[in-house]
Amino acid sequence: MSTGAASTLDRIRHHLVGLKMPRALEVLEHLLRQLERGEISALEAIDALLDAELSLREGRRVKTALKMSRLLDIKTLAGFDFSFQPSLDRNRILTLAQLDFIDRHEVVHFLGQPGCGKTHLAIALGVEAVKAGRSVYFTTLADLVSSLSKAEREGSLRERIRFLCRPQLLVVDEIGYLPVIAGGGNLFFQLVNARYERGAMILTSNRGFSEWSEVFGDTVVATALLDRLLHHAVVVRIEGASYRLRRHADLIPDPFTARPAVQPAAAAPRRRGRPPKHRPTEVAANP
Repeated sequence: MSTGAASTLDRIRHHLVGLKMPRALEVLEHLLRQLERGEISALEAIDALLDAELSLREGRRVKTALKMSRLLDIKTLAGFDFSFQPSLDRNRILTLAQLDFIDRHEVVHFLGQPGCGKTHLAIALGVEAVKAGRSVYFTTLADLVSSLSKAEREGSLRERIRFLCRPQLLVVDEIGYLPVIAGGGNLFFQLVNARYERGAMILTSNRGFSEWSEVFGDTVVATALLDRLLHHAVVVRIEGASYRLRRHADLIPDPFTARPAVQPAAAAPRRRGRPPKHRPTEVAANP
């Protein structure tokens, strides 16, 4: 290499350091050797140099965004075993992964028994949203209500709700797994009402909608929540068994491995013989 070429190369290295392009600096020598051997053109070398740096920066952006979104246990759609859940429409999930529901401010509900893949799918869609440059926030219902309750005690509930309204996608996991603290349903409703038709949500629950009054301990609050959460909604029911228990299915009773999210009402047993005589309906007296 001539003295002039070496000087130019030193300046390029200096510029890459000044521009904070470490990946480009790292691949520079390799690209120059390819260029000298005629394996690539000058334009291809520049393109490869910039692509390497952009890939590094994009990886850093995604990593930081995932951390800010609280998506620490990364799950992907590629890692989901659709063959284990034949009741699940794979194309429907891939359509959701296009993220149009975020633009429409819709609510996606994943319903099913523990271990059927609700949280995996919710996180995977959150990861897809982060990669696409959307803002995301992940939390469990218990943590969410706890934070809202703390903010209410400290007089900062409005600010906390405003913070939770900023993400384009809010993922709330584990609705129905743990009892909601007193007043928690009302706090959750205030957040849902604030995000209604303004931001998308993904909710996961092991309880059917008819059980939400039990989950939140208040029929009125549950009805008001469902009124908003089902207005613009996509409901995905997963009827399969637990993926985590698949290797020990023979040790688990059937009701735990393949019980539907919403239990059908049991049919009353048929009586045999003569029908009983009519008796007046008993009404429990108020204590």
